[in-house]
Amino acid sequence: MPLTLLECDKPIPEREKHTYIKKSGECIVPMCNVQTTPGDLTERGCTYAGCMGVVGGPVKDVIHLVHGPIGCAFYTWGGGRRQNLSDNTQFHRKYCFSTSMQEANIIFGGEQKLHKAILEAYERFPDVNGVFVYATCVIGLIGDDINNVCKQASKEIGVPVIPFSCEGFRGVSQSLGHHIANDVIFEHIVGTKEPDEVTPYDINIIGDYNIQGDLWIIAPLFEAMGLRILCTFTGNASIDDLAMAHRAKLNVMHCQRSTPYICQLMEEKYELPYMPVSLFGIEQTSKALRDVASFFGLEDKAEEVIESEVAKILPEIEYYKEQLRGKRVFIYQGAPRAWHWIKLMEELGMEVVGAATTFGHTDDYEKIIERIGDGALVIDNPNSVELREILIGYKPDLFISGLKEKFLAYKLGVAFVNGHSYERGPYAVYSGFLKFAKDIHTTINHPVWKLIEGRA
Repeated sequence: MPLTLLECDKPIPEREKHTYIKKSGECIVPMCNVQTTPGDLTERGCTYAGCMGVVGGPVKDVIHLVHGPIGCAFYTWGGGRRQNLSDNTQFHRKYCFSTSMQEANIIFGGEQKLHKAILEAYERFPDVNGVFVYATCVIGLIGDDINNVCKQASKEIGVPVIPFSCEGFRGVSQSLGHHIANDVIFEHIVGTKEPDEVTPYDINIIGDYNIQGDLWIIAPLFEAMGLRILCTFTGNASIDDLAMAHRAKLNVMHCQRSTPYICQLMEEKYELPYMPVSLFGIEQTSKALRDVASFFGLEDKAEEVIESEVAKILPEIEYYKEQLRGKRVFIYQGAPRAWHWIKLMEELGMEVVGAATTFGHTDDYEKIIERIGDGALVIDNPNSVELREILIGYKPDLFISGLKEKFLAYKLGVAFVNGHSYERGPYAVYSGFLKFAKDIHTTINHPVWKLIEGRA
């Protein structure tokens, strides 16, 4: 049977439905995007994490106010899990805002505390252009009317105060939080302001959150082709950028898990088409530039940019490819990067022996299975016990994952690269691919691995 049960999962045999070994000529999608099985120590984030931590948080000129216990507010910049850079360095990612709900607030309600917190935060930072309020689990349980509080506070302070009902217990993973954030931003912000001018070559880059400056190396490529970026969603975005996004001519959709929702809504209401792309590696980035250029009739410009950029990195990429050829890698990412990066490993001559996602949907796994080789393991939402068995059994030379998995890999003597918030990124497009290759080469060949007894 292609579906398999790991040894550690014998107490929870339901995990067999989530664990698949690729076999040529078939596509069996592991069970995904469902409630976590009781007994499975999931590493998923919650709905609030997906809303605030992924989509809403990168907006650079608003107060991000967490309505809930102070522990939930730790999932902001203090946790160090995401490096969503912006050019508003004096404010964005520098402060953390929370209503810090206490026991008495849970019993008697926290609406007055929320109202006071909004006014107090705005008084301290009057230059912001809005306030985003994120509801955590306890707010949904006690029934605070955050919509009414935000509406009243907005009238008092004169800037938008926007509520996100993203209680952590909703949905099965952080994926629902992406959806909620998209819907709220579309409903409350998109289309509320008109740009001073529009051009026939205006685009939005949707689904890039400027992790370690990805957008700052993506944008110049499109601009060199003669395009103007009207809005980025939501990396380094201001609330006004989002408000004017509906006037672009094309939505270039990078993350194909967190933002199809808003792209579809904008297509329905504003007849704004969208184009899914991958901006990682040489092959995928080149295809993305050619596809976007073809939409605008700028094919010649695209070829100039591609030829110039590839020439800058190809000699070094060829060196790393020779050094990394045949190395085995296991990829565990949020969702799309798992299948985006299978192509990158192939470009570096590496073999992908397994791939997993935290919150992938059926279409993510279909793409993984299409790209991955026979005999490779595909597992949905693996926990740390499963990961330990996989790393010991499959013996990858490299594990690409996030900060939560880093030290497990180190304890087993497996080279590790942080694919979530990066090591020394950015990792996007051509120059980022070269940095990615360097980080992979550095960690695999580090002499420390020779000193670890019993390396997996």
